[in-house]
Amino acid sequence: MKLGLIAGYSGKRISIPIDTIKHAETLGYDSVWTSEAYGSDAVTPAVWMLANTTKIKVGTAIMQMPGRTPALAAMTAMTVAQLSNNRFIVGLGASGPQVVEGWHGVPYGKPVTRLKEYIQVMKQIFARESALQFDGKEYQIPYRGPGTTNLGKPLKSIMVCEDKIPIYAATLTPAGVQAAAEVADGFFPIWMDPDQFSVFKDPIEKGLKAAGGGKSLADFDVAPFVTVIIGDDVKQCMQMIRGNMALYIGGMGAKGKNFYNDYATRLGFGAAAEKIQDLFLSGKKDEAMAAVPEELIDACHLVGPAARIKDRAQRWKAAAKKNQVGSMLIGSGQPKALELMAEIML
Repeated sequence: MKLGLIAGYSGKRISIPIDTIKHAETLGYDSVWTSEAYGSDAVTPAVWMLANTTKIKVGTAIMQMPGRTPALAAMTAMTVAQLSNNRFIVGLGASGPQVVEGWHGVPYGKPVTRLKEYIQVMKQIFARESALQFDGKEYQIPYRGPGTTNLGKPLKSIMVCEDKIPIYAATLTPAGVQAAAEVADGFFPIWMDPDQFSVFKDPIEKGLKAAGGGKSLADFDVAPFVTVIIGDDVKQCMQMIRGNMALYIGGMGAKGKNFYNDYATRLGFGAAAEKIQDLFLSGKKDEAMAAVPEELIDACHLVGPAARIKDRAQRWKAAAKKNQVGSMLIGSGQPKALELMAEIML
């Protein structure tokens, strides 16, 4: 099992917890992860973190694919990888239609198709076997669509990709998970119940089969986000997680177009997911938070006294032995929580 630290993205002003990151590095954490929404980007803080550490890897969970071309993502990845002694991990995601069209001003398109094509283009650029040419549904390189000058020519990267740069994908839908298993090195289910790997089993197996070459779960890292909060009062610890889960299940998407809501339903909490969404979208955010089931929080996160967390963490260790979880990306502002997870899992 590998441990990662979630650093997230900024509020109004960016603040990078470099002391916490260095502490995680000394504890043996494998990685730290930045992200982006519509404030700070994911790459700039990642570079800052890499410049201020020596061993820990830094990944993006996520870089929004619609906000940059696959060629630019590949250029960025190779540049940062070379500057950091190959400690950079690419994490990609489609984001959602509200952000893609409302912020980036581009069509949401077909996110699963985009994911596959995006990674295929990046890998061609990394390989440098020939000048880049790609004929896909989302990407045509050289470009031949409306407004073209017809002067585009196939190019090969000037920069060399010296070592493999891992690529992870943020996705939850069965089709998205299958695509990730086929073309990526791992994926982020935003939360995960380690006892319910079954929700991912079939699409992962289909994707691994489509990849060919004997690719297996041993080659594909399932890396969920896990919040860890130590405290004597379990319910109070859960309270600190409710807001985030209510936001995603209830507010990250329109009615009928919320991947997180659908995912909560697949985990067995359909009625609660519908209630959370109805409350959240009607402006009753506190009530939406209260409607998040304790059972869902407890299934996906680790909360309470240290002894309870140690006991509950055995579920994750069992899943790791089956290659059903390869990394736990820990979200916590408590140094003692990071230390406890290192003691349990490493």
